[in-house]
Amino acid sequence: MQKMAELLGLRDECGEGTSGAPALAGSCLADNRLNLDVYPDGCRRFLQLFKEQQGEVVQVEFLRLSSNDCLLDTTLGSLPHLKHLKSLVLKGGHARDEFGSCQHGSLTSLPPDFGNLSCLTHLDLSFNRLSTLPSCILHLPSLSVLLVSHNSLVTLPEDFGRLSKLTFFSAMKNQLKDLPQSIGELSMLQDLDLSENALELLPEEVGNLHNCTELDLSGNRLLSIPDSLANLKSLRRLHLHSNLLVTVPASLASLPNLSRLDLQNNCLRAIPAEIQTLPFVHIRGNPLGETEPSPQADKSSTRRLKRLFLASGEGSFTVTSEGCRVVLACGIHFYFPPGAASDPLRIHFRSLPPDPQWVKLRHHDVLLSRVLELQPHGVQFQQEVQIWMPYISPQTPHQHEVVVRTFSGQSWSDLKTRVKRKRKSKKCVAHCCVLHFSWFLVVSRLVQNECKVPAEGTLLFSSVDPNIKVIFPPGVTKEPRSVKLQVLPVSAEEIQEITANAGCRASPLLYLSQDSTVDFLKPVRIQLPLPPGVTGLNLDQSRLHILHGDLEGQTWNDITSEVMLEFTHLYAVFEVTHFSWYWLWYTTKTYIGGIAKKVYERLRLYQVNFIALQRKKDPEQVLLQCVPKHKVDPVLKKLQDRYRGPEPSDMVEMFEGEQFFAAFERGISIDMDRPDCVDGRLSFIFYSHLKNMKEIYVTSPVDRKGQAVKGQVSFYRGAVPDSIPEDASRRRKGPDSLWLATLPIKLPQLKPRWDENPGPLYGFSFPPLNLGNAETGYLTQANLLSIAGRVGADWQSIGLNLGLTYQQIERIGYNNREDLNKQILDMLFSWAQQNSKDPGCVSKLITAMKESGRQDIAEEVEAIIELGRQKYSESIRRVGLEQESSTEDSAIAMV
Repeated sequence: MQKMAELLGLRDECGEGTSGAPALAGSCLADNRLNLDVYPDGCRRFLQLFKEQQGEVVQVEFLRLSSNDCLLDTTLGSLPHLKHLKSLVLKGGHARDEFGSCQHGSLTSLPPDFGNLSCLTHLDLSFNRLSTLPSCILHLPSLSVLLVSHNSLVTLPEDFGRLSKLTFFSAMKNQLKDLPQSIGELSMLQDLDLSENALELLPEEVGNLHNCTELDLSGNRLLSIPDSLANLKSLRRLHLHSNLLVTVPASLASLPNLSRLDLQNNCLRAIPAEIQTLPFVHIRGNPLGETEPSPQADKSSTRRLKRLFLASGEGSFTVTSEGCRVVLACGIHFYFPPGAASDPLRIHFRSLPPDPQWVKLRHHDVLLSRVLELQPHGVQFQQEVQIWMPYISPQTPHQHEVVVRTFSGQSWSDLKTRVKRKRKSKKCVAHCCVLHFSWFLVVSRLVQNECKVPAEGTLLFSSVDPNIKVIFPPGVTKEPRSVKLQVLPVSAEEIQEITANAGCRASPLLYLSQDSTVDFLKPVRIQLPLPPGVTGLNLDQSRLHILHGDLEGQTWNDITSEVMLEFTHLYAVFEVTHFSWYWLWYTTKTYIGGIAKKVYERLRLYQVNFIALQRKKDPEQVLLQCVPKHKVDPVLKKLQDRYRGPEPSDMVEMFEGEQFFAAFERGISIDMDRPDCVDGRLSFIFYSHLKNMKEIYVTSPVDRKGQAVKGQVSFYRGAVPDSIPEDASRRRKGPDSLWLATLPIKLPQLKPRWDENPGPLYGFSFPPLNLGNAETGYLTQANLLSIAGRVGADWQSIGLNLGLTYQQIERIGYNNREDLNKQILDMLFSWAQQNSKDPGCVSKLITAMKESGRQDIAEEVEAIIELGRQKYSESIRRVGLEQESSTEDSAIAMV
């Protein structure tokens, strides 16, 4: 093994090992573990090692390979030689398709002699293409953990029970329709996950799994469950949500160790009283108390439709021919009318963050929502399915409208959309109807007017600017064709600001399109208003230019001499035979194609500023925010009480939907476990009306107890440059398109928080605290430390009862993970800091402790406060300031 480790670590200057094999990072082998799934060519590296150092490779006990590797089939033949192998992972999902979905691996079978791996106890074949379970797996005598989730299994072998040592089995997200009776022979099985399959019945033998503690059967097609489940005396959690259950046995209530029974989103009209009274039973989403509809009932009635409420962790639901209403945790609603699906259909969904690869924005579009993906893609429904998607209210002028955009599998299109604003709320909802599923998102686009042009001709007006119209004469087309019109008004101030020329003016920008590639048979007449300030009385025709742009607006040609221009007092009229962009300009410039392109691109750009600020009370916390140009001053004014930092960076112009990164330089590192951290950089995608800010904690690898640390946060398009100039923090000008801006930040010297007990508080930075007031009694830092020492693992529920938000609780847990003491201290002192000026905060603390079931801590706080009151009264009495009424009361009490 030592020789093998040396081989894996060897590397010459050319990046090759001494034997000519590709150099492997030393981190891919740790003792007897070989992790090659992190390399795109992991199988090639394994084969090279197996060829040249076979004696060492066969000693490996833990091996990970990606089944997305093209050399997987060749590699499989070598695996049976690893006689000492204990754990093998052959997972897919390492590659993603063009829409960001995990691609399944290529594994469809295993070699027959794979069953000779007598030491193998852990096997993970998830995210592959297995349609049947390879028979060689049943010959693995030591196998205790088997994962085959996200495959295409339809059934399990009849002798599946031969895996007598199996303790964990997961086959979630397959196509299992039934289970073999031999599954009851798995006497050692503790955890069984069969969720997201097509199970309709369970064999009675499932009740023989006496050691099973967790059974997940959610997301199937079960109409009932066998009474034998009541024999599972070790069962703690039973998941049956999102099935078609119409009854459950009352005997489930007798399971002695059951702590969770999830029956949500089924067809239960009644539940046994013994079960319904249990505190750990979840039954939301069932038609409880409703009577069975009669065959003569009006099928169009939606009042009796099943309602499904999906929690945040669920990713699918089942639709039957009866129809249903579905409410997702993110606020999206669905209505499946009766008969929409002829057979039970499993719908998978996910809400995706904005990403250019699956967000197709056109010119001047603004994204207003996250991306909703519904699978299976392309499924056709018998009736239209209704979707309600919440979105951010657009801050766009009247010439924009909100639509739902969808992908049909080949092209993106906009759906007929109705919008509704909720009362007493800024939330808006977009409603559409579809017959297919794929990707959906809400966008704000230029208002679109359209019409069908028949052979006899027609007239099309713009609803944004009625002065714009398109006249189609008779005989303009043989077959009817659809025409669309969009208009973008451009103010004279914008034109003059961008061109820096007070003499430049332009009409509204007109976009025309059609559903045919054939030019019109006759010229189409277009009327545009003259630019602002220009009339037929003062018109200088030598200064007027009609420009034609291509579909992408990249080139603009002056076609003034190619068309017949007519003028009235208010309008210019011309004729064309094909459609795209048209723009009427009034200027002294002779060639204005380049100017028009510049103006057009600026109209598509969104100007933003980057801000990096430090929290005043906790300097290790840094706020990164990307804000539109016009919001910089209001945002800074709003944050100045809590944050300090440098001035905003130079303005950076970005396209809608562009991705950029924030990287910390000069001795400041980012926690790599953050989900939005990519290669040591925080990843952003800017959309003008989506919240784009991140609050992070930064740490320094240098010793900050003795010195302050200076650093900088740099913003880049795409990859970070290989080298960063020394003067980068001051100013950088140049053609480097990757560079955006750099802001300096400074982390102060760390100091112990409290001299009396610096040990457990090191790493926190709260100022001295005294809660309450002298009359009612104080809680000091020492008191809070004493309380913190008694809180324990239920600190989260206490924090919630104190009024902290879920987001604050999650952040505290994340920032102090694996250290319970720091989590408790952070929670308690964060609350204390927020409420230090509230005279009633101590009573709130007592109430929160009682509501959390910690009467012992509540009594301790009350004792501390009572002692404080007594000391206060004694001090008042000593200095002779006690009120007369108090003295009289004392005298009466003595008598």
